[in-house]
Amino acid sequence: MRLSKFFLPVSKEAPADAAIVSHQLMLRTGMIRQNGAGIYSWLPLGFRVLKRIEQIVREEMNRSGAIEMLMPTLQQADLWRESGRYDDYGKEMLRIKDRHDRDMLYGPTNEELVTDVFRTYVKSYKQLPLNLYHQQWKFRDEVRPRFGVMRGREFLMKDAYSFDLTEEGARAAYRKMFCAYLNAFDRMGLTAIPMRADTGPIGGDLSHEFIILAETGESAVFCDKALLDLPAPGLDLDFGADLTPFVDERTSYYAATEEMHDEAAFNALPEDRRVSARGIEVGHIFYFGTKYSKPMNAVVQGPDGQMVPVQMGSYGIGVSRLLGAIIEACHDENGIVWPEAVAPFDVGLINMRPGDEACDAACETLYAAMTAAGREVLYDETDDRAGAKFARMDLIGLPWQTTVGPRGVAEGKVEVKNRKTGEKHDVKIEDMLAQLKGS
Repeated sequence: MRLSKFFLPVSKEAPADAAIVSHQLMLRTGMIRQNGAGIYSWLPLGFRVLKRIEQIVREEMNRSGAIEMLMPTLQQADLWRESGRYDDYGKEMLRIKDRHDRDMLYGPTNEELVTDVFRTYVKSYKQLPLNLYHQQWKFRDEVRPRFGVMRGREFLMKDAYSFDLTEEGARAAYRKMFCAYLNAFDRMGLTAIPMRADTGPIGGDLSHEFIILAETGESAVFCDKALLDLPAPGLDLDFGADLTPFVDERTSYYAATEEMHDEAAFNALPEDRRVSARGIEVGHIFYFGTKYSKPMNAVVQGPDGQMVPVQMGSYGIGVSRLLGAIIEACHDENGIVWPEAVAPFDVGLINMRPGDEACDAACETLYAAMTAAGREVLYDETDDRAGAKFARMDLIGLPWQTTVGPRGVAEGKVEVKNRKTGEKHDVKIEDMLAQLKGS
C-alpha cells in the first residue's frame, strides 16, 4: 500500500480525555474515531490489526475442533426469559422494541441464542461433542465507558459454546479451550496468565480469566512468578489427546483475580515469587453444566434411550479489546511496537528522496519483491521531511523499517531497522532481493 493512497489520519497530540497509553496511541495513529461514548469507527489502520487478531483466533479455534458460524446482533427477549436472565442481567443490556412492539435486545452474549440453535437441530448423543463459535459485535451499556476500546460499549468478541453428553466430556472441552487460548495469545506476542475467576452473570462453577499484566489494568491480580515463564502448549498440540496434565500444571500455581484472592495462600509463596500487579482481562472461559440446557430444554437422547440435558460451556475472547491490551504491553516513548503477527503492515518502506531516479527505482523494485513474497508493505513515497517520516513510522509501530536514500543506493545498500530493538544495519539490495525471492 502506498502511503499517499492510504487513509492514515495521524496526529501529534491525543485528546486530553484519553487517560491510558493505548487509547492515546490508537487516536494518534488514526486507528479509531469515537462516534459516541464507548462506540468507535474502526479506521483502516485499526481495522487491519483487528482482522489479523480475528484470524489468529479463528485459526486456533478451528485447530481445537470448534466450528465457525455467525449469529445476529439482535436477539428476541423471549429466549432470555426462558433462561431466566432477561430480568436479572441489569441495565447493561440494551433493550428495544421492534415496530410490532416485540421485546428485543442487542446481544451482550449468546448463550441463549446458540442453545436455541442447538436444540432445534441436535437430537442424539451421536452428534456430540459439538463446539460452535462466532466472532460478532456485542453491546453492553456500561455505566462508565472509558479507556477507549478497553472498556467500550460496543465491542467485537469471539464466543464459543461447547455441548457434551457428560460432565467429563464438558470438562475435556473446557481444557481444549484453555490450551487454545494460551496458543492464540502466545501467537499475538502476549503472555496471558490463566486465573481462577468469579463466574458472574454467565453462571457455573468453573471459570478462568486470561490476564495480561499491565500498569493500567482495571483490577488487581496476584500470581506466582513461575507462571510467567511457562510456555504455551504449542502449534503441534494434539487436541485429541488428554490435556489434563498440561492444564493441571498451569492451574497448580497460585493465580487469582482480586475477587478470588486468598491472601494467606499467596503469602505462603516465597517472597521473590509473589507477583502483585494490575491486569487486563482478554479472555474468559466458563463451564456451567446444565444452567441453560435445562430451562431451555436442550436435550439429546443418550445411549440408553433417555433424554438428558446437555452439558455446556462458553468461551469468550475480547477481540477488539485485545488491540488495547497489546498496545499497553507493547509500546515505548515513540509509539506502538507491534508484535509481527498482528501488525497492520509487516514492513515500512521509506523513500528518502522521492523524485530521485535511483531511489524511486530501488523502492519500486523492493516494493514489488516484498509484495510478491507475501509481505504487507506500507510504502512512504510522500514528500514529507525525513524526521516526519521516521516519527510516523515509529508511531504506528511496524515491526521493520527499510529506508532507501541516495547515498545508500549509490553503494547498493538500504538501511533496515528493527522497531522493537531499535537496531539498524545496512543490507545489500541484491541480498535482500535474493532473500525475498527465496522466501
